Amino acid sequence: MQQKVLILDFGSQYTQLIARRVRELNIFCEIFPYNSKNFTIENYNAVILSGSPFSVRFEDTPYPNLSNIKGKLPLLGICFGAQFIAHNFGGKVAASNTREYGRANLSFVKENELFFEEVSEGSQVWMSHSDTIVDLPNNCELIASTHDVVNAAFKIKEETTYGIQFHPEVYHSKDGLKILENFLVKIASIEQTWTPDSFVESTVAKLKEKLGNDKVVLGLSGGVDSTVAAVLLSKAIGNNLYCIFVNNGLLRKNEFENVLEQYEGMGLNVKGVNASARFLKELKGESDPEGKRKIIGRVFIEVFDDEAHLIEDVKWLAQGTIYPDVIESLSATGGPSATIKSHHNVGGLPDFMKLKIVEPLKMLFKDEVRRVGKSLKIDTELLGRHPFPGPGLGIRILGDITAEKVRILQEVDAIFINGLKESGLYDKVWQAGAMLLPVNSVGVMGDERTYEKAVVLRAVESTDGMTADWVNLPYEFLQKTSNKIINSVKGVNRVVYDISSKPPATIEWE
Repeated sequence: MQQKVLILDFGSQYTQLIARRVRELNIFCEIFPYNSKNFTIENYNAVILSGSPFSVRFEDTPYPNLSNIKGKLPLLGICFGAQFIAHNFGGKVAASNTREYGRANLSFVKENELFFEEVSEGSQVWMSHSDTIVDLPNNCELIASTHDVVNAAFKIKEETTYGIQFHPEVYHSKDGLKILENFLVKIASIEQTWTPDSFVESTVAKLKEKLGNDKVVLGLSGGVDSTVAAVLLSKAIGNNLYCIFVNNGLLRKNEFENVLEQYEGMGLNVKGVNASARFLKELKGESDPEGKRKIIGRVFIEVFDDEAHLIEDVKWLAQGTIYPDVIESLSATGGPSATIKSHHNVGGLPDFMKLKIVEPLKMLFKDEVRRVGKSLKIDTELLGRHPFPGPGLGIRILGDITAEKVRILQEVDAIFINGLKESGLYDKVWQAGAMLLPVNSVGVMGDERTYEKAVVLRAVESTDGMTADWVNLPYEFLQKTSNKIINSVKGVNRVVYDISSKPPATIEWE
């Protein structure tokens, strides 16, 4: 049976990052809000308490029940988690005179199993807190300090309970991954068996058992998540999987034909449905971003439902839901922490379809989906595709949508994306695309004055899309791309490059 780690979430911005780091160690973990009743503690081999925007000094602070955890399972408190342990088991936490945020270095390290190997005095760590642990509980021993934080790490004697004031999950904590490995492998004795191959083997076996001879329908998007989900399901149930790829008329240039051709060689049972005219007709005159999303989502459901009803005795709907979608639907207070985007692929088909849901990727992060895809020997070009929004170009055309605007943006986008590939820049970018602005700008072509569209090019680097920085593409590339767009795409006379990061901007413009 797979050993696993429980991460209790107190609302930290870094909680997902803790899970990603644990997974990097080939150890399975799950995140639950600190007050969730949806887990059984006996199923876990170790527990990690996350950081939090709350303070342990206030009455409304999150208060987990650790009675079945502390002293019984290996326990690691990070930042708020460490303060919670100290504050509630005999120590004292107070507001810090100076808020420590950013890089710091360990000035004292006591030799111990948590900092065993590589972690020593001088090791760089990342701090982010406004409270500090003034006094440790009597049964604690100090195991690390920085210049400004005396009680930077501690251990409760005769327990495998640890607290660290800094964030080992953050990249800037140079030995952070080693600290997590020491806690999980050396202290908790967890075996590092969570690998892409083991995931494929166990998931296919579970799908066979769960689905039997039932028929399953899946909406393919051409993206990584739905493709990997399709291949996993195909390995489990073969031709009982029916894949539907809907062309909403808002895909990239030639994408409908190219994706179908890619799928032909993968042994998948795929039907392409060209519903472009239907989508464009329904979108006519709509300029509100959320209005466009809702129309695209509704028409997709209608088209998908029409096609699903042509398949007899379908019992299951498969979705490419991944773990961040699951996590973001909950918060540390048990309610929705973020509204999942209304254009999330297929997400939430109506009750009248009466299909049970199967989500083979719902415990994976995006990078893990790609690694599983590699294990399944899916083409690397497909696995390396940039994320593409569910409504496609519908939210990259600002304002109302027409066939002519779609044509213009498809041409611009194709020049930009193909240029990135030809210049060896595509794999250095997490996501790229073009936006069509609802304004005309004055220009000169030859001896004539023009009044045509302006387009925006956007390229960002990220790991999960939650934060993103704009990519500093070479000026020569931007110059060449701009010239080609203006000379080749009728209706465009101005090209600009978006140098906004997320936050405060978003990746998409709508």
